[in-house]
Amino acid sequence: MKEAGSTEPIGQNLIKLVSNVCFSVFVFSVLVFTVIAITYQPPDPWLESSKALTKVFTQVENATFKTDNSVLKTGEDLIEFGRAVSPAAGDPITAVTIEKSEEKIVNSSSTLVCDDTLKQVNCSDPRVLIAIEKFNLKVFKSIVFLEYQTPVSGSKPNECDVAWRFRNKKEKSWRKYRDFRRFRLAIGENCKYQVTGASGWHSGTNARRPRGKISGSSSSRSSRAPRVSPPVRDEEINDTIPTIGSETDFRKGRYLYYSRGGDYCKDMNHYLWSFLCGLGEAQYLNRTLVMDLSICLAATYNPSTKDEEGKDFRYYFDFEHLKEVASIVEEGEFLRDWKKWDKSHKKKIPVRKVASYKISPMQLRKEKSTTIWRQFDGPEPENYWYRVCEGQAAKYVQRPWRALWKSKRLMNIVSEISGRMDWDFDAVHVVRGEKAQNKELWPHLDGDTSPDALDEKLQGMIHPWRNLYVATNEPFYNYFDKLRSHYKVHLLDDYKELWGNTSDWYNETKLLNDGHPVEFDGYMRVAVDTEVLYRAKTRVETFYNLTKDCKDGINTC
Repeated sequence: MKEAGSTEPIGQNLIKLVSNVCFSVFVFSVLVFTVIAITYQPPDPWLESSKALTKVFTQVENATFKTDNSVLKTGEDLIEFGRAVSPAAGDPITAVTIEKSEEKIVNSSSTLVCDDTLKQVNCSDPRVLIAIEKFNLKVFKSIVFLEYQTPVSGSKPNECDVAWRFRNKKEKSWRKYRDFRRFRLAIGENCKYQVTGASGWHSGTNARRPRGKISGSSSSRSSRAPRVSPPVRDEEINDTIPTIGSETDFRKGRYLYYSRGGDYCKDMNHYLWSFLCGLGEAQYLNRTLVMDLSICLAATYNPSTKDEEGKDFRYYFDFEHLKEVASIVEEGEFLRDWKKWDKSHKKKIPVRKVASYKISPMQLRKEKSTTIWRQFDGPEPENYWYRVCEGQAAKYVQRPWRALWKSKRLMNIVSEISGRMDWDFDAVHVVRGEKAQNKELWPHLDGDTSPDALDEKLQGMIHPWRNLYVATNEPFYNYFDKLRSHYKVHLLDDYKELWGNTSDWYNETKLLNDGHPVEFDGYMRVAVDTEVLYRAKTRVETFYNLTKDCKDGINTC
């Protein structure tokens, strides 16, 4: 009994010890879970949906940037949850809205009395507009019609010119475009108007209202621009440079300033990846990004095969949209106000200089200085802007892709090309250039995109005599002549007048460049080609459609 009694306390102690250990493990687990729950910041679910798309052109490997420049995407291409909605977008005109308008006309006491002897078309009659709206809705199925102007007389008694604003259904942004066409009308039974025919894109010249003239001070960065003939402009573009305001406003601001780094003169996708890192950090720190509008365009986009400095950001991207969705200030404006403050005040502006990208955005979250000045003076790749967003910072800093859209001026050219084909066309993307010459990585590409191979493959994919737009980096215009025996072939160079010296694009970009002409460069060409390609009814891609070669080389499919 003594032996049994002596072992009993040992068993009880063992049970207590095990219980204490289990309870300690439980408490420690709860503590760890609590810490993780407090510190973890999940990615924005709105941005998360676009990651699969952004990986296509934003992969970074060992601090080197490798992307495919044959197709260029920006923020509006990444919106997946339907069309973006803006308060100013306007409601689309549908069959239902047309029917309601028609009912109002019928019930209106001011309705014109039907006169069987009426022979001449009255363009101001609201029933004319109803007939045109029905016709457009039936013919242009890829267009969202937003608003119409009152029709005006054409060149003949039975013609009416009318202008409208629209958006292509495949465009995710809320930007509006204009078209104006000439319609032939007839009067049928019960004095009903019928559209018997319509002319092409921008044919209704009487409906084209005079557009505003550009003043050099509103669009140009310099007030010393030479006198030029005043061109017309797209009145919906407002890419003027915002001012900070008074000295008090400047002092109250909080800024993030990136000095020029190794990203300068690199590939444009590299530039975007870096620029959006800076913009993302500014948003994370709740600061205004100091932005240099001057871009160096890499040699790959230039016929001269040399890097070209002094390109304006606004040539390529929608500065108005960027201003609306992000807090930015132009570098020259910022430096002038900073210098002015230092001259007139003894107390200087507080500045925190950050010499290394290794100082993370999280470490700067509580910084109180007016300006955080990141400096990138190290050797490449240590001096790339996007290094700031690598590692742990990638969990906190989100690149705001939707802040960056293609320039409205370039998109006007896209709409013009698509409109001239009446929005009814197919497209093939033919990648050649350096890839076709590199037999090691793309052994079949050259042969698979030869004129004979293209002609044979496209006949099995696209119906004959359709409008066929060829988006390509092939420099020889006549390379695709064989396709002309089966299709109405369109190439970008068929529309050179859209950026020629009499075009709106030419005049508007010239004003941005202090009166000097701007070259329609390789990046602009690819941007326009890409967007026209996206609007095609049938789209044939080089990789996976024309060739079995992998997009990024052998064994990368």
